[in-house]
Amino acid sequence: MTRFSKSLAFALPIALTVGLFAGGARAESDLARAYRIIAGKQFVDLTHSFDTTTPVWSGFGQAKMTPAADPNTHKPYTIKDDGFRATFYEMVGQYGTHVDPPAHFDEKGITMDEIPLKQMILPLIVLDDTPFLASDPNHAFSVADLKAWEKTHGRVPRGSFVALRTDMSKDWDSNPERFKRSPFPAWAFETIKFLYEERGVTATGHEAMDTDTTDKMDSETYILQHGHYQIEVMANFDKVPPKGALIVVTWPKVRKGLGFPARAFAILP
Repeated sequence: MTRFSKSLAFALPIALTVGLFAGGARAESDLARAYRIIAGKQFVDLTHSFDTTTPVWSGFGQAKMTPAADPNTHKPYTIKDDGFRATFYEMVGQYGTHVDPPAHFDEKGITMDEIPLKQMILPLIVLDDTPFLASDPNHAFSVADLKAWEKTHGRVPRGSFVALRTDMSKDWDSNPERFKRSPFPAWAFETIKFLYEERGVTATGHEAMDTDTTDKMDSETYILQHGHYQIEVMANFDKVPPKGALIVVTWPKVRKGLGFPARAFAILP
């Protein structure tokens, strides 16, 4: 081995090591910078609070929330006597703002604990159905409506989360019976198919308890049986721009879970 080759053999690992640490430092700096940007943005909660009076499909029934008690004495825990308190929750997974994983409608579909983490933070697109509601209170957002939206805002980006704004969420607390009405403004089935097949979106969401008003829940069946998740009973889309925001959606990691209340929020541009 020549003196040059010996020097090269000695220097190369050092250079690679320095480069590796430098790359790591850059990555950390990029992440810190991204956090500073995000921390300075406005956040919008897209989630309803829920309780035992929350609107829910009659086939599920209302939740029950009672003080958690000692299983031996059946005495509820209190801060005065035990230093803590807790709540025992009894409810269906599809309650309040919630996630529907593919397995909800598909025996072979993935469950909520198997949804990839990268699908829980996505670009957010909000399609506005409200301009149509004065003349058609139960308007189903069509492919033609979507293409008109794209002429103004640009093509719906691949891999995004697409939400339908109907402002039904405003009735959640003030008029829960009206919130549960049927029919209601919703997705057209053809629009759901178009978004997933032609635009390649990752997930969709809406304000109602159902995706559309077809007898066989065609849109929800299509979404879940094609391996996608959806978020139902969302809120505050009137506070989010049509494009440019991010959505973050989280839910408990229930093993083999078929649905659960979710927490969703938007980070505005």
